[in-house]
Amino acid sequence: MTHNPIRPWRNIERRKSRQIMVGNVPVGGDAPISVQTMTNTDGHDVRATLAQVIAAADAGADIVRISAPDVETTKALKEICRESPVPIVADIHFHYKRAIEAAEAGAACLRINPGNIGDATRVREVIKAARDHGCSMRIGVNAGSLEKHLLEKYGEPCPDAMVESGLDHIKLLEDNDFHEFKISVKASDVFLAAAAYQQLAEATDAPIHLGITEAGGFVGGTVKSAVGLGNLLWSGIGDTIRVSLSADPVQEVKVGFEILKTLGLRTRGVQIISCPSCARQGFDVIKTVEALEMRLEHIKTPMSLSIIGCVVNGPGEALMTDIGFTGGGAGSGMVYLAGKQDHKLSNDQMVDHIVELVEERAARIEAEATKAAE
Repeated sequence: MTHNPIRPWRNIERRKSRQIMVGNVPVGGDAPISVQTMTNTDGHDVRATLAQVIAAADAGADIVRISAPDVETTKALKEICRESPVPIVADIHFHYKRAIEAAEAGAACLRINPGNIGDATRVREVIKAARDHGCSMRIGVNAGSLEKHLLEKYGEPCPDAMVESGLDHIKLLEDNDFHEFKISVKASDVFLAAAAYQQLAEATDAPIHLGITEAGGFVGGTVKSAVGLGNLLWSGIGDTIRVSLSADPVQEVKVGFEILKTLGLRTRGVQIISCPSCARQGFDVIKTVEALEMRLEHIKTPMSLSIIGCVVNGPGEALMTDIGFTGGGAGSGMVYLAGKQDHKLSNDQMVDHIVELVEERAARIEAEATKAAE
């Protein structure tokens, strides 16, 4: 739960779920909501895939998924899993033997699709491999690949069909005394996905993996994911998330974190509060924010930074942020530290100086945290 006694309207009561482990990352219970992405490199190419995994991890990904459609990929997984800085999920469709091979190769989790993976006998073999090698599993229900009998029963993909698919598979795992699993019920339709997740959240205490599947390109997919995932997270549903974009996996991670940061569910890096700019601006807000976003990407310490073009809203926003800059006149503006006016600064020095202030504050916070831990 996020808890803010001063502003209780910001509180989010998270759904109570049991906790599992994906490698060394706890999912569910009181663990932070983890952020995932998926590589889009050729899975046979160990170097390229590892490079993308590492880039995603540097951007904040807690878990990375890799598609494992063939034997060559599951062979490559052994080295990838060994060198990856984060747990690897093997994405399995159709071929249950790939799941067994991925478990043997060191995958931390196996993602299986009930509509594609095969009969109960094959699933039992996958369960045995997961148990033998310390893997968790994700039941990945997708509106686009529901079982034939459910489509015949309901006529089309709908929340009832998706949840029934998931619960049937949960029963199969639990009947085999396997409980280290999470579950998702994804759809590209925001309404369908949200309704299915809401129904699922009441039907099981398993950790829930959130996603709007096949959300689209960077802009459209970001908006769709923010609407769908934001709605569910705000209501307390979700233990781990993946934003599915036709874009660089690093962008998926960034968007995922921004959604969580907006809701106060995770904090990482600099949160920039900036105005859209208008004729009142005392400096070029858009170019300044673009420059700061790029130069502050390496900062992982949570802090807030306001960049406001004029004095209409600038001082008020600066009161609520760790560092702020408000445009003024005559080519200069005011720097705020901890909500208070601190010193004037010329516009041409602004970006370099703000970067210095952020880096100094981050170093100070990290040093204090290290000292406290010692």
